Amino acid sequence: MSDDRVTQTPHTTIIERRGGGGGGLLIGLAVLIVVAVAAYFMIARGDSETAKNNAITSAAKSVESTADKAGSAIDGAADKK
Repeated sequence: MSDDRVTQTPHTTIIERRGGGGGGLLIGLAVLIVVAVAAYFMIARGDSETAKNNAITSAAKSVESTADKAGSAIDGAADKK
């Protein structure tokens, strides 16, 4: 008979982690940039709306003033007749 020899050798498993935290950081940075750009446009739009409303109000007051002057001139011309 033959004698079989079984030899067991110890082995080591090495697990390496690579790039686990960088992906989340990049996603977080991208979300932050999107929020900042959206906030900028919302603020700029609000300023634009305010400027537009002020311009319309100013134009309406100017038209009112002109209409009052025209009405006074018409009333004055009617009184002279």
